[in-house]
Amino acid sequence: MNVTLRIALCWLALGGTALAAGGDHADPAKDAAMRALATRDAPKEISAQDFVAKEPAKTGYCANIADAAADARFAWQKEQLAVMERQVEERIKLLEEKRAEYEAWLKRRNEFLAKADESVVAVYAKMRPDAAALQLANMPDEAAAALLTKLNARTASAILSEMEAARAAGLARAMSESGRKDATAPAVKKNQRS
Repeated sequence: MNVTLRIALCWLALGGTALAAGGDHADPAKDAAMRALATRDAPKEISAQDFVAKEPAKTGYCANIADAAADARFAWQKEQLAVMERQVEERIKLLEEKRAEYEAWLKRRNEFLAKADESVVAVYAKMRPDAAALQLANMPDEAAAALLTKLNARTASAILSEMEAARAAGLARAMSESGRKDATAPAVKKNQRS
């Protein structure tokens, strides 16, 4: 509660008791004493001037070493920043090493997949159409369409002719739409249900 508001409430309370006890006229000495008590008991905010008034020796010391303390604090902060900078540089170095390691791994993986794709295409190119059709029928639409696209037209048509008509039509649709970037994803999703 605000100090002024507390004092006003005390005045009202004291005025009411004075009227109830003695009538219209109040005792001025009693009123002055009550005001002094209300002022004394009101909470007071402590300020820097109060500290200086109570502890002049300490404030003089603090004022005398303020520049040295600020310099020491700045030196400590600078040292901490240097330590943190070294830690960040070490972590960046570790991250760069990991990135290089992952890039090398990704390169080896992509090379392996490219060789595997070439070898799988070569295997399907040399298979009999009926056997290749049975295996492609059990593959996901996206993988089967990608394999058929890499085969030459004669081999792919022989394999499609050995498949069930609905499956062959779905794969042919996926193969034709694979060239269109905007239609690739929806075509694959539609064909995976069949």
